[in-house]
Amino acid sequence: MSKAERVSQAEKATIGLRSLIMEGAFHPNTRLREVALAERLGTSRTPLRQAMDTLVAEGLLERAESGGCRVTSLDIDDICDSIELRGVIEGTAARLAAERGADPELLAQGEALLEGLDRSVAEPANIDFPTYVRLNGKFHNLLAKLPGSAVIQRELERVNRLPLASPTAFLREQDLVPDFMRSLIRAQGQHRAILEAIRDGEGTRAESVAREHARLARNNFAFLTKAEPHLATRIPGLALVTSE
Repeated sequence: MSKAERVSQAEKATIGLRSLIMEGAFHPNTRLREVALAERLGTSRTPLRQAMDTLVAEGLLERAESGGCRVTSLDIDDICDSIELRGVIEGTAARLAAERGADPELLAQGEALLEGLDRSVAEPANIDFPTYVRLNGKFHNLLAKLPGSAVIQRELERVNRLPLASPTAFLREQDLVPDFMRSLIRAQGQHRAILEAIRDGEGTRAESVAREHARLARNNFAFLTKAEPHLATRIPGLALVTSE
């Protein structure tokens, strides 16, 4: 097997194992059996172990004292800390973009995304949820690029892989929950404020709004765990959260 084929197998194993964990296929603290898991994923143990190394780094798995890996058990503070960290890095990205001056072409792309997002929430009683989810993800990806920093972009990609930390983590099935639908309109207002602050060179404001924007995810998380706990099975990764 060539090096490229080994990398491909490792990536395939990583995607497959990540999906199983996030979808709640294993209970928190479950120790993974490599042979059975390799068969389930249709891969050999070498790429599986590479995948497990990756997911340990992402926080979805942890090393067992006796060897091997077990599924991470998270508490509410872990999730809130991950979301807060994402907000800090996105806020830094927004501030640096404002202070350094963002690429006009990227700003134009951001404006186009905002116009699409505006249309998706134009009718509060009939929000175009699939479009919102798609464009929201693109906007946050663009925000990572605006400061022109490979370091910032890399760190945002890494923090977004933490359980339930990404900007789209709670954008699943929210079209069924009125409180979430209202939060989308507020979030879109913040998207526009962030881009305007960057365009106007207002670094402090851009950072502040970006950090406040991330805290909306914390509010959604609190709602899911308290008001609508039955939605846990619909939100990838929420099954890892325990009340202990």
